[in-house]
Amino acid sequence: MAPSRSSVTSRLDVDVTSTDSLALPTPLIAANMTAVTGRRMAETIARRGGLGVIPQDIPVDVVAATISAVKSAHTVFDTAVTVTGSDTVGAALALLPKRAHHCVVVVDDAGAPIGVMTRADGEHVDRFTQVRDIMKTDLAIVDAEAGPRDVFQKLATTNHMIAVAVDASGRLIGVMTSKAALRSTLYAPACDGDGRLKVAVAVGISGDAANHARRLVEAGADALVLDTAHGHQDRMIATVAQVRAMLEESGSSIPIVAGNVVTAEGVEDLMRAGANVVKVGVGPGAMCTTRMQTGVGRPQFSAVLECAETARGLGGSVWADGGVRHPRDVALALAAGAGAVMIGSWFAGTYESPGDLMMTGEGRAYKESFGMASARAVRARTKQRSAFDRARAGLFEEGISSARMFLDPQRPGVEDLIDFIMSGVRSSCTYAGAATLPQFARNAVVGIQSRSGYDEGRPLATSW
Repeated sequence: MAPSRSSVTSRLDVDVTSTDSLALPTPLIAANMTAVTGRRMAETIARRGGLGVIPQDIPVDVVAATISAVKSAHTVFDTAVTVTGSDTVGAALALLPKRAHHCVVVVDDAGAPIGVMTRADGEHVDRFTQVRDIMKTDLAIVDAEAGPRDVFQKLATTNHMIAVAVDASGRLIGVMTSKAALRSTLYAPACDGDGRLKVAVAVGISGDAANHARRLVEAGADALVLDTAHGHQDRMIATVAQVRAMLEESGSSIPIVAGNVVTAEGVEDLMRAGANVVKVGVGPGAMCTTRMQTGVGRPQFSAVLECAETARGLGGSVWADGGVRHPRDVALALAAGAGAVMIGSWFAGTYESPGDLMMTGEGRAYKESFGMASARAVRARTKQRSAFDRARAGLFEEGISSARMFLDPQRPGVEDLIDFIMSGVRSSCTYAGAATLPQFARNAVVGIQSRSGYDEGRPLATSW
C-alpha cells in the first residue's frame, strides 16, 4: 500500500468499527476452530471489541452453557480463576496457564476473595500443600464500579500485580491488571442490546440445520455462522434460505454469516438467499492443504476485493477468512473492503485458546492446532456414526492434523496480539488518510509487490 496525503493526526483518532452488520468496535473474529475458540477466547476477544465464533458439531447443551458463561462475564473486569483455601497447590498451578496474568484468586464459601496465588508462590512447594498456607492475603481490593484509571492508580500505589473487584456484599466480581486497565480505555466491548458480551456460533449444513440454528438462537447466540469449505453450493444456499425463514418466523434479527466463497457469484447467491455477511477464503489458512490437494482456491486479496464490492452493492459485507499471519494481512484485507477479519491458527498459540499448554524439551511453550478438515477434526465430527462410516470419512481429510503453535514470548496472550494487530491497522489507516474503515477501503492505494520488494520491507530479525 502506497501512503497518501493524510489529515489524520493520530492512530487513536481512527474509528475501527467493523463495517458488517454486527458493528463490532474491533473488526477481529476468532475463527470457529476447536483449537481456537472456546468460552475463554470468546469472552476475552468480546471484551476487546471483537467476536468469537464457537465451533460447529458441539452438543447444543454444551454450546448453550458456553454462551451463558460469556453472557454472564463482566464486560470490563476479567473473569478470575478461583480456588478454595483447601485446594492443593498442584491443582492451582494447573489452572494458571488459563490466564495470561498467571494468578488464581482464593475465595471463601461465600465467594469473597481471601487471597491470591501466583506461579512464583507455588515454586519449590510441595504440590499437596493447601493453597491457604502459601497465598498472599494482602489484596488490592477495588469496587466493581471503579474506573480503569482508578484501578491503575491503585495498583501503581500498592505495587500489586492484580486488582480484585468485589460487589457491595464483598463477593468476587473479577480481576484487572495494570495493562488491562489501559486496554479498557482503548477498546470498547462488543455488547448485545442488553449490555452483555457478544458471542457467535457456527452451524454445519448437514442434517436439520434450521432446527439446530433455532436452538442456538434460543440459547442466546448473537450471530449464526453457516460454515462449509465450499460455500457456493446448492445445499448451502438452501440452508441459508431455511435459516433465514426460521429467523423471520421467530422474530429474530440476528445476522447470518455464510461461506466460504471466493467469487462475486458466490456472494450474490448467498446474499440473495438471506445471508448478511459472506465469509471469503478458500485455501489460505495455515492449517489448510486444499490448494495443494485440489488445486482449488484464489489469492486472498483478490478474492476479498471482488467479493466485498459485490456485497456492498447488495447491502451486505464480507469477512476475510484465512491467511492472516501478520498485522499487515489484516490491514490489507480491510483495505480490500472486508467488514472484519477472521483469525485462526495465529490465535491458537495463545493462553486463551482451548488447548492444553505444553512445553518442548527446550522449554518453549506451545499449543496444538489443526485444520477443521483434518483427520482429527473429521473424527470429532463423525463420532456418532458407525466405525465403518467414520473410517470411510477419514479418507478425505484436507488439513494438517496437528501443528505446534508456539506462544510468542512477547505476545503470549490473545490481548497482546490484538494490541499488535490493531496498532498496525490504525497506522495503516493514517497512512491512507482514513479516519474510518469505509474511508480506508476507498482511499487505500494497493499495488503489486515483487518477492524482493517484500523481503526489502522485512526487518532483519523478527519473531513474527
